[in-house]
Amino acid sequence: MSWYSKTAPRGDIVVSTRIRLARNIKGMPFPSKMTAEQFCRVNELVRDVIFKSNSPIVKQLKYIKMDNVPEVERFAMVERHIISREFALNYQNRAIIISDDEEICIMLGEEDHIRIQVVFAGLQPQLAYNIADDIDNILCQNLDIAFDERLGFLTECPTNLGTGLRASVMLHLPIMEQKDEIGILAKSIRKQGFTIRGMYGEGSKALGSLYQVSNQVTLGVNEQNAINSLERMTYQIIGQEEETRKMLNPIKLQDRCMRSYGILKNSYILSSQEMMARLSDVKLGISEKIVHCNETPIKLMIEGSPYMITRILGYDSPGDRDIIRAKKIRETI
Repeated sequence: MSWYSKTAPRGDIVVSTRIRLARNIKGMPFPSKMTAEQFCRVNELVRDVIFKSNSPIVKQLKYIKMDNVPEVERFAMVERHIISREFALNYQNRAIIISDDEEICIMLGEEDHIRIQVVFAGLQPQLAYNIADDIDNILCQNLDIAFDERLGFLTECPTNLGTGLRASVMLHLPIMEQKDEIGILAKSIRKQGFTIRGMYGEGSKALGSLYQVSNQVTLGVNEQNAINSLERMTYQIIGQEEETRKMLNPIKLQDRCMRSYGILKNSYILSSQEMMARLSDVKLGISEKIVHCNETPIKLMIEGSPYMITRILGYDSPGDRDIIRAKKIRETI
């Protein structure tokens, strides 16, 4: 079962938690300067270290060469938040080590040699970090990882120097968005070393009122403090969203949520953009005990994404996808 199919702590507002660690092998050029032979060498080194480990984590992992992954599946992985869009585009000579449930994904040859990523549903930063740290320890104990006593872990982008840690949560903030409070929130959390972005990270839009909040500071802090700070910041934002919801007119809120639920139950053509907006209202309605749905809206959002529809059902024209998407959601909810 994938992360987006699971229920988890504070899932009413916190969609997911992601921990990502950037690591590089000493003496090897960064991926932007690597040859095909060097990519192959990095892939083999990391693969051998991971799969020769005695860690129980290894039992659920598999190694996949990205050259063997079709384009549709690569971009479906982006929609499932397994790999970055850049990795899907620049896939040649790259590889991943991934768990069966896709909660763990180690990207080899993204911006850095190694990107350890752990994604969990809901608010679970400590648990996600513990697993990422276990994998990191396996690598650091068996590979010569690039590290400087003053700068910490060395990374291609200077903004990742230090811990190499990006800890983030994806939040559902429909009412703060409605009241134009996201800009105010962004300014506030920036002062505390955090940033807020759209659903797919930097440069992306906030579809379905989904926003990613992550740490900006990686140098001069330790990983545990960064995790603790993210959790505290998340609870503050949860509190703000809850307070704005309390101020809503209950009849208008009920009408908004049930109207979207009714449209989804009766639509025969549904674009991905409208799907995200309507499912966002349904998720709000479930959280506020207005709507009772047979499936989690986040699962429907992801499985209704363009490449996921194409991957599962084989329809690749926008018009066909809109029809199949509507049918799938109509029958599911």
